[in-house]
Amino acid sequence: MRSHIAIPLSVSAAIFFWLGAPAQAQDAARVAAQVCSSCHGPRGDSISPGFPKIGGQRADYLEAQLKAFRDRTRADPMAQAYMWGMTSQLGDDMIKNLAAFYSGQQPPKGRSGDPKLVQAGKTIYEAGLPQAKVPPCSTCHGPNAEGNAGFPRLAGQHAEYLVKQLVLFKSSQRAGGNAVLMHNISTEMSFDQMEAVAAFLASK
Repeated sequence: MRSHIAIPLSVSAAIFFWLGAPAQAQDAARVAAQVCSSCHGPRGDSISPGFPKIGGQRADYLEAQLKAFRDRTRADPMAQAYMWGMTSQLGDDMIKNLAAFYSGQQPPKGRSGDPKLVQAGKTIYEAGLPQAKVPPCSTCHGPNAEGNAGFPRLAGQHAEYLVKQLVLFKSSQRAGGNAVLMHNISTEMSFDQMEAVAAFLASK
């Protein structure tokens, strides 16, 4: 049985207005402004920790995630409640154009946090947790958390959002993509360690 897709009527109408237009009239920047901005901000600079900042995110990662939402292979509570419905009518070209639009925006700026927590998170990010056999986060996400290949940019992201994703990985509620890898890593992390890493990344 399919989950209920909670999409505001005005946003849903905007989706079908733009996607129902001739292909040559589809404009990713306008779709972003009319539809995506209601949750992710005008240029992907979300102010709500419930929705990730996607401005400056890697285009290949965004494209993969949008396709996973559309194909319902990325399964987590927020995906089912919002993104499954939002992406259901997106074609491959529009997904690629949206990914390119957002990747071309200004990356989010870091926000300062508790110095001790940030320092603890920096240590985990750069050195991992050897006793728990957790590798450094920088191995996949880059030395400056700028992202790498299929791994997303994490620098400047909402700390609360990052913690939530780690908890979803740990509980196996988030599926698809690198979920198995992230489950194995997050399983060995305490909640306090997750908060520390998230605080460090939010500060970058």
